[in-house]
Amino acid sequence: MKAGVWVRVFGLALLLALLAGCKTGPVRRVSEPAARIQQLTVKTDGSWSVDLRIENFSSIPMQFDRLDLQLKLGEETAGQLQAQPALSIGPESADVVTLALKPASGARLAIADALAGGRSLNYSLKGDLLATPSEAKQRTFQIERSSALSPAPGLPGVMR
Repeated sequence: MKAGVWVRVFGLALLLALLAGCKTGPVRRVSEPAARIQQLTVKTDGSWSVDLRIENFSSIPMQFDRLDLQLKLGEETAGQLQAQPALSIGPESADVVTLALKPASGARLAIADALAGGRSLNYSLKGDLLATPSEAKQRTFQIERSSALSPAPGLPGVMR
């Protein structure tokens, strides 16, 4: 065979190899999700409304099936945040679920003091988040989060 034929055969083989490599698509990565309090509202009856932000850092959608998180304000245990949100969150996105909580008396006093004094208050979340990645088995993710809430200006009883 002539050299020109070899160049064409080699070029065609190289092109086919490159096209075959493109067929695999994007990488499907499942990353640990996160949860944090976006807003906590103290209601007139003393109960709380907790807006919990769930963040999906995976490259694929995930269905968030159940959460069970212990909430502490400072050193005071406030209670358990439990829900079965059945919430589907797209890749690298987040959504919010609102939960009702009847807080323990020590936590109720801690947040009342922070609101009255216009001060921030440390909080922590610890527990499990069950999620099902797209086309995969359900998994349990351990959540540990520490942050702080501050009074929202102009919104009485609201911490963000």
